[in-house]
Amino acid sequence: MSQNPIATNRKARFNYFISDTFEAGIVLSGTEVKSIREGRVNLQDAYVRILGGEVYVVGMHISPYSHTENILRIDPIQSRKLLLHSQEIGKLAGLISKKGFTCLALSVYFKRGVVKLEIGVGKGKKQHDKRQVLKEKTHQREMKQALKKRPK
Repeated sequence: MSQNPIATNRKARFNYFISDTFEAGIVLSGTEVKSIREGRVNLQDAYVRILGGEVYVVGMHISPYSHTENILRIDPIQSRKLLLHSQEIGKLAGLISKKGFTCLALSVYFKRGVVKLEIGVGKGKKQHDKRQVLKEKTHQREMKQALKKRPK
């Protein structure tokens, strides 16, 4: 993944155990790329579907570019095609076909001037798993604070 993502789906890692990740290009129009450069993209409800051997991201919201005329505006939540190798599509389809697994959009970033989407395959967490993760985070935070306050 890139060092500085433009947008991330923070709830994805909280609600799912992410097992595999893939990097995919996105088919976009020019105004959508400009809007992403402004940081006007939301991945909160975004997920990935495979239809007829092609991969699409559904629910990714890209706000219209602010300096564009009304004629050129595109639907902000339309499905967008992802660019993956056929072997990756096959592997992704095999992973998703297992019971309980789903494919989510994790982050959007630029890599050498091209917009990339990190997608992950994961299994949903139960409520007790989420509580355990929060307990561990709290414990780690308290340990760090105690180490800071410790006399040297």
